[in-house]
Amino acid sequence: MTFKEYLKTQDGVAAGILTEMHDYLKKLLPQAEFCINYAMPSFKTSEVVVWFAAYKNHLGLYPTGAGVKAFEARLEGYKYSKGAIQLPLDKALPKQLIKDIVKFRLGEIEKKQAKKINLNSVKARKKNIVSKTENK
Repeated sequence: MTFKEYLKTQDGVAAGILTEMHDYLKKLLPQAEFCINYAMPSFKTSEVVVWFAAYKNHLGLYPTGAGVKAFEARLEGYKYSKGAIQLPLDKALPKQLIKDIVKFRLGEIEKKQAKKINLNSVKARKKNIVSKTENK
């Protein structure tokens, strides 16, 4: 499903804020792919960076539990829970906060990828050592 198709399922007020969030995230994440995941718009690199969705009174931003916890001190004035931040529909998007959360999430994803690459290298070296000792 494309963003335009998703947008057709939303009402007018929600459509405006969703479009603003989509366009801003697309600007921040030019290398990321837009997708619908868990029935919500999201941007994905090797994994989803953030999800977002509009509701009656707020725009939900879902940067994972770590993404919320890392910015708890800056969330005063917003409702939030373990993995979600509620951004009021009647206020401007907190773009600097969103940008910082996206940077944080990209860093988390990068660390996971580096760990996977390192783990695969270790496995390959072990396999190589085993095969060398078996050939002796």
